[in-house]
Amino acid sequence: MQLTFLGTSSMMPTKERNPLATLLEFKGESILFDCGEGTQRQFKIAGKSIAKIRRICISHWHGDHVLGLPGLLQTYAAAQTGNELDIYGPRGTLRHYKAMMDGIEFEERLKVNVHEVGDGVFFENSNYKLEALPLKHPVPCVGYAFTEKDRRRIKPEFVKKLGEGPLLGELQRGKSVEFKGKKITPSVATVKVKGKKIAVITDTRWTKNCLVLAENADILVIEGTFANKLKDKAEDYAHLTSLESAQIASQAGVKKLILTHFSARYKDTDEILEDARTAFPDVVCAYDFMKIKL
Repeated sequence: MQLTFLGTSSMMPTKERNPLATLLEFKGESILFDCGEGTQRQFKIAGKSIAKIRRICISHWHGDHVLGLPGLLQTYAAAQTGNELDIYGPRGTLRHYKAMMDGIEFEERLKVNVHEVGDGVFFENSNYKLEALPLKHPVPCVGYAFTEKDRRRIKPEFVKKLGEGPLLGELQRGKSVEFKGKKITPSVATVKVKGKKIAVITDTRWTKNCLVLAENADILVIEGTFANKLKDKAEDYAHLTSLESAQIASQAGVKKLILTHFSARYKDTDEILEDARTAFPDVVCAYDFMKIKL
């Protein structure tokens, strides 16, 4: 599992930062959170495959979060993967997506399923689930949480004993097996490994849903648009300061905090980082192409 930050700026790009986009790679597929202008070029620079995207999670329809969609989808279609693509977003997403794409002619066909989300778990399979809840912004906006399912790891002595084969798979699925006339149970032969959780929250004022999404997350990716001395501006534009984001991380029991979505006014993130560390010690400021392995 790996996070790659493809864009870390807020409304305007800078020489160092593209508008917002965050990529999560997991078990051979990719989930993209937001798609700012120029995101497909960021994929190329980062050496990531657009064709591996299966889901795009849009927080809201302000331009700096979606203007990269048409180009990225055109490239995805040209790749002719044969895969369907699911796009998720808040209330109004169906209307916004149609309005955006009606003005563009695609040479290649692409099956896109568009979903409006924001009331809890909206996707789940055997490996992970995705959850969305409303945030507090002037337009409909949602935050997301990705939660990996718990899994079973075979104890080394049983790997050696049973060898490679279907018995190991049965144990990992939580089923007992028989070996040389003896029953082996998952509780004896395996160790349960708790799945990882990643929350992605941006463009909001404080709301209890921030805490719900971030609760016990291994990583919280959240906006640090302004330093705390610009709290009034954060309130005016419905954003969080880095200190407020750190306070959310602390209250939610987060393990690691990653700040992103920085105002273009900042030439560096020193002040933003310093503010956050007064409330939460394990914090870093993301930069374009930063990678985090879990």
